Amino acid sequence: MRVAILTSSRADYGIYKPLIKALYADDFFQPAIIAFGTHLSACHGQTVKAIEQDGYKVDYRIASMLLTDDDASISTAIGLTTIRFADFWQAHAAEFDIVFCLGDRYEMCAAVVAGLSFGVKFAHLHGGETTLGAIDNVFRHTITMASHLHFVATDVFAERVYTLLDDQQANVTVTGALSLDNLSSLPLLNKRAFNDKWNIDLDIPSILITIHPETVGADQNIIHLLEVLGALETLASTYQLVITMPNADTNGSVFRQAFQTIGQANSEKIKLIENFGTQSYFSCMQHASMLLGNTSSGIIEAASFNKYVINLGDRQKGRLAGSNVLHVPFSKTAMLEAVNLAAKAGPYTGENIYFKGGAAERIIHTLKQL
Repeated sequence: MRVAILTSSRADYGIYKPLIKALYADDFFQPAIIAFGTHLSACHGQTVKAIEQDGYKVDYRIASMLLTDDDASISTAIGLTTIRFADFWQAHAAEFDIVFCLGDRYEMCAAVVAGLSFGVKFAHLHGGETTLGAIDNVFRHTITMASHLHFVATDVFAERVYTLLDDQQANVTVTGALSLDNLSSLPLLNKRAFNDKWNIDLDIPSILITIHPETVGADQNIIHLLEVLGALETLASTYQLVITMPNADTNGSVFRQAFQTIGQANSEKIKLIENFGTQSYFSCMQHASMLLGNTSSGIIEAASFNKYVINLGDRQKGRLAGSNVLHVPFSKTAMLEAVNLAAKAGPYTGENIYFKGGAAERIIHTLKQL
């Protein structure tokens, strides 16, 4: 079976990794990797290199990102990605039996929509979820509508896909969260090895921080940023702050520039990372005291590391979350109160509602039944 994987960022590649490994290990499949989006952006660490460092060939590269991130630039990037992929699918659509797409990014949606008129059969991972604080919610559901196969994380999301498609006979498989397969096989770094690699001493109590701009009500991002900066200034007196840089989203540069400024001003207590990669990111999560931000990894993976998460704002609003997730607004006071609450609670001891185990194997099994 000829299978392609659409990957547009460090985030989706990290999730894909167990599936990519399984596809390349099975002679039944002829996999190909199509890299685009921020993978090819020097500003975001040119993370396509991480794919190659893992030993995989990047078969196709499709550049379509702009350097700016205002409203018009994001819309232009969507249009440019659609155009570039129209040319790509015209040349290559017949070469693939199934093309994997993941999540809810605008550039992923553009790549998928461009393939519809060419009859490309898409297999969508992480459909049926809801994030009301991001325009990504629209993109995710659009990708679901455009896809032939659906691999979802929970039964709740399966029901939503059936509803979206108005088809109870749709090809939907509940796999659990694919990224959690990484945890059973990925060798994590101990604190010494992590310090040797990143010059970050996780013996110091640390908070792992990932904050992306909200794309619904993006005009509030400056206000949100000021509250965040106030909280970080206070937290830096007690914790080491390990900040992974934000996505390429509408007005995301305001967060990026501010984090660079405070990181340079207080490099001893604030560490900025463009791209950890899967191993180092999960290693940092394992050793950190807690997570702060509004990234899906706090919702999906953190519970498996027994971590509490302070989830900011509405970006993840509507997404199914475990009892380890403390939802707070973009308020300095609310953030600091939640951090104190999480610190007093100690390690989280509940379940991870996204864990099912063997997600990659379920996907492989489904593909072989086609």
